Amino acid sequence: MSNVLLSIADGVGTISLNRPNRHNAVNDAMSSELAEVWATVVADSAVRVIVMRGEGPSFCSGRDLAELGNRALGESDLSVIRRHQRLRVEQLATPKPFIAALRGHVLGGGLETALAADIRIAATDTRLAFPEIRYGLMTDTGGAPLTTMLAGPSRAKWMLMTGRPVDALTALQWGLVDEVVEPADLDSTAASLALELAGRPTEALALVKQAIDGIWHGALQAGLRSELVSQAALFGGEDYKARKAARAGDVR
Repeated sequence: MSNVLLSIADGVGTISLNRPNRHNAVNDAMSSELAEVWATVVADSAVRVIVMRGEGPSFCSGRDLAELGNRALGESDLSVIRRHQRLRVEQLATPKPFIAALRGHVLGGGLETALAADIRIAATDTRLAFPEIRYGLMTDTGGAPLTTMLAGPSRAKWMLMTGRPVDALTALQWGLVDEVVEPADLDSTAASLALELAGRPTEALALVKQAIDGIWHGALQAGLRSELVSQAALFGGEDYKARKAARAGDVR
């Protein structure tokens, strides 16, 4: 069974994360498949708008804890983080409008993926959080700068420092999501917006996105570099090793 599904219709490429029994937690296989699918939709001229959603009760619960900290033989922490950042940079750089349809758990790297989207639509059952602090870690693919840009520095610190979840209505108030709908209406609302944007002039959409994203480009790149170095240091720390061992039985 594929961990990532793709359907293309009417100018919309819909990417569905497909590990519902794990709340779409990202393991190495899903990460590789997602990178391939993303490259496919970006390169396909028939796709004018991208939608990402999750099968089952959640959008994405972040890194699969069963593989947290796993490294291929000879692979450094820096190279692993760089690899994950590469996909995030590609998601941020695509000229195509990117919509995230959120439900259930939107945690860690799953939340970073959502924040990389241009527009986020959330179901009322959505819960957003960065739980990395519980493991002696932090965000590493844009969570810190993206949350700061959208919600402000104090709220970014609150989320990253406490690891506490934010509900959908609070996320709307803070600017982390753009619309909140009932769970039964989530997919249709995202699809309707995607179709609307697919009918707009492609070049104009790309230039609008470029003009707005360009305001934050330098700060975002600096934030990603800071996360890269900081997270690599934390992975090598004793606090992370002790906390990982103590929480080895956690399931996300």
